[in-house]
Amino acid sequence: MPVYSEQPSRGVSGGGTALDVATWMASRGYPVHPLAPGTKTPAANCPECRGSRHTPQECPCPAQGRWCHGFHAATTDLRTVRQWWQAEPGFGIGVSCGPAGLVVIDVDAHAATLPDRQRLLPGIPIDDRVDLTGLQSGFDTLALLAAYRSRPNPCEDTSTLRVRTPSGGMHIWYRAPQEGPGFRCSSGSSSKVALAWQVDVRAIGGYIVAPTTRTAAGVYEPLPGARVPAALPLWLAAELSRTGHRVEAAPAAAAGAPVAASAARPQGRRPGGGGRRVLGSLLDEVRACGASPEGTAFSEKLNRAAFTAGGLVAAGHLAAGECRELLLEAADHARPHQPRRNVLIVEAGLRAGSDRPIHPKERP
Repeated sequence: MPVYSEQPSRGVSGGGTALDVATWMASRGYPVHPLAPGTKTPAANCPECRGSRHTPQECPCPAQGRWCHGFHAATTDLRTVRQWWQAEPGFGIGVSCGPAGLVVIDVDAHAATLPDRQRLLPGIPIDDRVDLTGLQSGFDTLALLAAYRSRPNPCEDTSTLRVRTPSGGMHIWYRAPQEGPGFRCSSGSSSKVALAWQVDVRAIGGYIVAPTTRTAAGVYEPLPGARVPAALPLWLAAELSRTGHRVEAAPAAAAGAPVAASAARPQGRRPGGGGRRVLGSLLDEVRACGASPEGTAFSEKLNRAAFTAGGLVAAGHLAAGECRELLLEAADHARPHQPRRNVLIVEAGLRAGSDRPIHPKERP
């Protein structure tokens, strides 16, 4: 997991450049990627990639030190980070939430018509006798949820990093639990998966705008209080599970037959069938990260391998269970001290890749 320093940062506190903030975050385990100057959207792909229809994992740019494909390019490699922000000091900063081990509650304050009261807190009926006069934003629905659970309002939680957005909303940063399930992104306007009306969740499969990033609308400003994320409160973790944000961990070994990781995943195994060449080289890159504890772009290499594996599984070239085992074997070989984080990256990559079937080209 990332190391979270309790010392105030010149960058996060607003006194440094974008490069200061980006390197501060990357050095503490937050994979970062450039946002287009003056916006909150990822910087455009390089000219060679804009007209090409390929997956992030097939993109040659990361190996050449270039940004491409949004948060899929996020890195903690300080040399790469310095290269990017020295080339374009006006870049904003995005943080890839899943690999960073973050769950960010994104509270919106958009002008919108108030929905039916039964859609304000998904799964929680609101009695007609409850006076909703004045309720108009995510600040109100999150406070309502906290009051319903008799818990403190997260918007007032000074023990964790809180960031005021240019639109008047708030980002509340938390560390994801180290044990148990992970959590995925959602949109607070969704009728299917939402924490509350106008309350989004940024987690596995998404990114968050870093504090001090400047857009045409204003600055993402850190609020008084902590400058680092606190642990996700248990009651919020329970709410995220209840509302369908939970991401299950990889299946365990058969009940009653626990085995050591080294025995369950033979070292150096490579996939069979048509996916051998495609996935095998990516797995080798992941394993090679074991030669150094940092500066190897481990998270993005593992994510790239998992995304590719998901695409190969979706196209019928490999079996899902075998891919998961191979990915975890390679990840645990390179970073044996963080099995929980390895599982989160693998699961997120496999799930994202499953939407983009990959058919490897056969060699002549």
